[in-house]
This record gives sequence, C-alpha cells and structure tokens, in this order.
Amino acid sequence: MARCHLHKFGGSSLADADCYRRVVHILLTHGHSDDLVVVSAAGKSTNFLYKLLALRDDGQLWQEELQQLIAYQQNLIEQLLSNEHARELRERLATDKAQLISLLSLELRNDYQLNQVVSFGERWSARLMAALLRESGVAASHVDACGLLIADEGAVPKIRVADSRDRLQALLAAHPNERLVITGFICANTRGDTLLLGRNGSDFSATLIASLADIERVTIWTDVEGVFNADPNKINDAKLLASMSLAEADRLARLGSPVLHSRTLQPLFDTRVSLAVRSSYASHTDFTLIAPQSSSASAPVVTSLSSVSLFNFKLSHELGELLLLLEQAGLMPLAHWSLAQQRVELAFTQENEKQVSALLQTLAAELALEDLRVDNQLGLVALVSADAANFRRSFARLLSRDARPLYSGDSSLVTLVPQAQVNLLTQKVHRRCAGPRMRIGVVLLGVGNIGQAWIDLFGRAAAGLSNELEASVELLGLVGSKRALLCDTGIDAANWRSDFEANACAWQFDRLLEQLQGLDCDELVALDISASASLTLQYPEFFARGIHLVSANKLAGSGPLAFYRELKQQLGNRRLFWRYNASCGAGLPIQHALNDLHNSGDKIQAVGGIFSGTLCWLFENYDGSKPFSELVLEAKGLGITEPDPRDDLSGRDMQRKLLILAREIGLELELADIQLNSLVPEALAGLPLEQFVARIAELDRDMLQQFAAAAEQNKVLRYVASLDSLDAELKAEVGLQWVDRHHPYANLTPGDNVFVIRSAFYQGNPLIIRGPGAGREVTAAAVQSDLAQICRDLLLE
Repeated sequence: MARCHLHKFGGSSLADADCYRRVVHILLTHGHSDDLVVVSAAGKSTNFLYKLLALRDDGQLWQEELQQLIAYQQNLIEQLLSNEHARELRERLATDKAQLISLLSLELRNDYQLNQVVSFGERWSARLMAALLRESGVAASHVDACGLLIADEGAVPKIRVADSRDRLQALLAAHPNERLVITGFICANTRGDTLLLGRNGSDFSATLIASLADIERVTIWTDVEGVFNADPNKINDAKLLASMSLAEADRLARLGSPVLHSRTLQPLFDTRVSLAVRSSYASHTDFTLIAPQSSSASAPVVTSLSSVSLFNFKLSHELGELLLLLEQAGLMPLAHWSLAQQRVELAFTQENEKQVSALLQTLAAELALEDLRVDNQLGLVALVSADAANFRRSFARLLSRDARPLYSGDSSLVTLVPQAQVNLLTQKVHRRCAGPRMRIGVVLLGVGNIGQAWIDLFGRAAAGLSNELEASVELLGLVGSKRALLCDTGIDAANWRSDFEANACAWQFDRLLEQLQGLDCDELVALDISASASLTLQYPEFFARGIHLVSANKLAGSGPLAFYRELKQQLGNRRLFWRYNASCGAGLPIQHALNDLHNSGDKIQAVGGIFSGTLCWLFENYDGSKPFSELVLEAKGLGITEPDPRDDLSGRDMQRKLLILAREIGLELELADIQLNSLVPEALAGLPLEQFVARIAELDRDMLQQFAAAAEQNKVLRYVASLDSLDAELKAEVGLQWVDRHHPYANLTPGDNVFVIRSAFYQGNPLIIRGPGAGREVTAAAVQSDLAQICRDLLLE
C-alpha cells in the first residue's frame, strides 16, 4: 500500500528546541506511522556554513564561528533528548566537527568538498528529528538523500528519475510502518559526491520525493499559514486562499511569490500529488491546498516585485525564436512587449539579470540583436488567476501613464511601474480586483406600474451588471405606500410578489430609515419611483445616512430652491450621488446631453420642447373635426392621461420638468419664475373630478378658435415649454403656441417628447432629442441606467 503523506519542514520551523517539539507534535497528530519527512537545516545553520567558507577564503579566522555553530547544534541535542538518546548524536556531532575542521583547513577545496561542508545542516536536522521521534515512542530513521536522489551534474543538478525512483521504492519497502526523515537540499552524482539542489532545494526535494514515491499529499510546513491573495505584510486585508490550481500556483511562483517557488512545483505536474502550504506555528488553522488537476479558478492573487530588470533592444528576428531559446535556458521572462521600430522589452527578476545578459550577448550575432539597454528603475505588479482576462479592464483603469501596458499570459496580467509606485498600485489592484467584492444594495421606493417594470428589468440585468462591475448589485428592499419588505440576504426579483405579500410589514419613515441604514451592504442606493411629496421631504435624511438616490419623482428636483440647494450641499459634503434623468424625458438622454455640452465648453442659450406625452398625443390628434374635450375623454379612457386629466392639462408637470432642466444648466430658478399658461380655466380648476368631466366641453370653443387662427397662418397648435436666456434676459414659460408645420414640435409621433437645445455650438441648426417620453418600460430603463452609473461611480478609485 502506497504511503499517503510527506511533510516538509523548513529552517524556521526548526529554529530552536520548542520548534522541534512543535514539529513532533504535528507529525504525531497530523500524520501516519509511515509518513515521510523532509527537513532543511535548523535555523540559520546553512548561512553559518557558507559564512565559514567565506571566512576561510578571505583568510580570516573561522574557528570561533564554527564553535558557535557546533554549540548551537549541541544545545539542541541536550534540550531535546535524554542522555541515552543524546549520546550517539553527540558522538556523531564531534566526528562532524573534526571533518569540518579538516575540510576548512585544506588550502584548496573542490566543488564536492564545498558542497559537503554546506550539507551538514540538513544531516544534523534529519538525525535529531528521527531521534526525537524515537524518544517519543514511534519508529523513525534518518535518511541521507545522497543515497536516494541520483543526478547528473549541471548548473542545476538534473535528477535521474528512474534510478532515484528505484532506490526510493527499495528504501520504502525495507522500512514499512516507519517514519523516514530525509535530508532536503542535497543529492549525489553517480560516484556518490554531494550535489546541492540550489535555492529552495529542500522544497524541491519534498515534491520530487513525493512524486517518485506516488504519495497523495505533500505538506510544506512553514512560518506562514499558506498562500494569500496578496502579501499580508503589505496589504492589511489580504485573505488566505483555500485552494489554487497548480497552473495558477506555478505562474504566481514565477512572478516572485515569497511562499511558492516554480521549481518546487514542477515535479507535481502530470501527477495526482496535491500540495498543502501550512503554518507549523498554527497547525490548527486553515491552509492553502494546491490541486494538480483542478480546472477551476481560484480567487485572484495580486503579487509584486519591488524591482526588476527590463531589457530593451532591437531585434531583427522573430521574438518567438528568442523566447524559445530563453525557455530552453530556463530563463523565461516575467513579461515581454513588442515596441515600434523592431524594439522589444523583456522583464526578468534581478537575480537572473547576469545570466540573461550573458545569454543575450551570446545570441546577439545569431539573432541580429543590437543596442541592448537595461533599466533597473522599475518594479512589477501582477494579478494571477485562471480567469485573469475577466479582470483586465479593472486592472487597466488603474494604470498611470508611467505604467507599461498590461501583458497577458499564462493566467496572469502584468505591468511595470516606477519603483515608487509599486506599493500603491498593488494596494489599488488588490482592492479593485482581489479584495472582497463591493456589495451594493438597492431599495425600491414605489412598487406601482413603473416600479414593477423596473423589478422585471433588474431581474434580467442584475447578473450582467454585477459581472461588468465586478461587484454584487442586489435588491434588498421593496417599499410600497403602506408596507415594506427589507431583506439582508436579497430579494429574488422573479418571486418578489409572493415574498412581498407574505412578509411585508407596515412602515413609518423614522423606523424605515434606521432599518435601511442597518442593511448589510457597502453602499445603498434608493430608487424613488413614487410621486410622493412626503418622501421627497425625506431626501436630506437619506443623504445624512449615506444613502444614494435615483429619482423618477420630479418633486425634489423642482422643489423650493432653498431645499434644492440643501440637497446639493449635502452631496458636496461627502461622496454621495443623486441622479434624476428619469424625472424628465423618461429614457431620453436630455440631461446627459446638457451635461456633455457644458463639459465641452458650450454655452446653453435656450431649451424648449414638448415634455408631455399626453399633451403631444392630444395636439397631434386634434384637427378640429371633433371637440377637444371629446379627445381628452378618449385619451382618459385609453389610460393616456392621469386619472384626473387636469394634472396633464394644467401644464404643471411640464413646468416642473423645465425647472429641472434650468437648474441642470446652472440657473437658480424657483417654480414661480416659469410662467404657466394652463389649459384649464380657473372656473374648472378647483372642481371635483366628476363636475370637471361634466363641464369639460367648456374647453372646446377657445381651443377651436385657437386652432382656426393658427391654421389661417399655416401653423399648428402645440403645448410647449421654453427657456431662453439671450442677452442676459431670461424668459421661461409653459403654454400653448402656434408653430410652423415644419417645426421640430410639429409632426411628432403621438405620445412622443421632443427637446430642442440651442447653444453657442448649435445655433441655426439646434440639437434635437425626440422619442417616447413616458411609459413603464422606458422610465424603468432610465432608472436602471442611473442606478448603473451610480454603481460605476462608486467603484472608481
């Protein structure tokens, strides 16, 4: 039966006696009796051994440093083992000391002798760990990897896989039900000479041995809990990843992860071995599992390098040819860019700069490579995810003019920026792409016809909007005239009616505002699709609680000037948004157009139009052949007018819309500043609805006279709103006008709105916007558009 687990412990996990005891506890509580264990040198032992060689080479005294190292090892033995178990290790340590003295006393040492000096740290750790396990009552032996892993020599030793697997399988068969503690970092050539596996060689030893032994799981125990979605030393809210695919982990490692190393991961490809990264200081906590055959993307990870080496040169051959040669040399760039005039840029880690420079100089003649320059003033910021393409737009928006364009490749997005910008950009990318998704809650105020149309629209659009914004936009509340439903976990737009009917409760403003403020979301947007004046008066309370607003309700935008100023002041005091495009023209982009003209430097001189679909319908259909009152009653029967037609005929609605537009272009007007010429005579204005309908024919004589007089001049009747501010004189009115038959106000589709804008840029040929200005669907769409824009604004840095 194959063994199922290999544990690897690094030097920081073996730094002192307490660390050793902690490791033994982990092995006894998280493992099996036949687990394999790979160990690094304890603490800084390897650094000490390199220092001894450096002192010897420099002709300085090294004996005192050696004594400190031996004393450190001896102290570990004495603290951890009883006298009986310690005796053998003390004797072996004395022998090792003598051997080290002999090696260091040589005038010249070959590479194998240098490797032998450096390898003592791993041998000491393996012996001590095996002895401590035996003292704890379990079977354990230490194993020198030089007898297991056979390699051909090179810049980095190349393992002979078949030979090494045969030796390892024989060792495992000879030691069933026994923990084997194996030295990391070292292997041997066919003659038995010690070779070093290089930087992070112990981690590589662990995954290599696991792959050769067909082990199910490798756990690398270190001083961190696992792989985070950013460096927790730089990003306060960095989160531990529960899992990653092997491909994602490999790309992260190649981009300079302090936890993962690409060479460590290579033996795991084409195997079923999974890799766990855990903390030996907190073995009970969550960790990261790297699954070799996982196809699902992990959460995005943001990584950075404070400095890189950027090679810039002219290349006459294909870049792909050079990249292939670099790959064969084990020197693939972190990212690369093709520039104008046959120049290319390749980014590498600074530790690879010398090797890359030497290789490029060697290839210069063959590839017609010339004018080589190296820039060391840049750092790297990257995002790694199998779904990296989904984050491209969000990442790109954060780049300054100093940044290199995003490089896409191998589950990653990479840019280079000046070194001083690395930390700030890393934080921004993490917050925008890898941090928790912003949750934007939406509360609908008004569940009538338009409100219901908006819910249907939101149900279709919410998923796409959330994906586009990389945020979570959720419906959290529905508020009717008498009952309200609020739900922290969200309301299903497909089943809202039954949910509302079953769970909605009576509400009052004070309590409702407290409940809205308590909803679990990062931002909250309220949609006012009512015609409630009392709700409008609560806008300051919404803003005071940090709640953004979208208004189809026109009463706030056309309210008293002092109230309007108060609302705008609140918006200026904090990051709040209020949009009300639906309050004038429904889905027509009239306010967008006015803002665009203003932003372009244009000066608005006049705004006019027909802002009522009802009045447009009436006058497009009125031709004098039937009484005007009969046409009004017909429109009422078709649902074109309000229940009380005087609400349309009074012109008050158009007056309010004109005021909204006037304020939008910077004019501080009151409603009374706009002259209103109502179609309803004063004698009929205050009557009950039934009496008005009974006397509605009183409208007909005057209307017919107006129609006939206009027709004599080849003109038509239209009910028009107009605002003109030429020569510092302002004229604003709403009323019946005679217009030419070819005027933009004539020949409309019945029910349309039309807006005519004259400006410094649009004089003789004014800007005209026309289309449906009312209706459930177009108004709901305008509300949805405003909501989407507020969400985008909230996500801007």
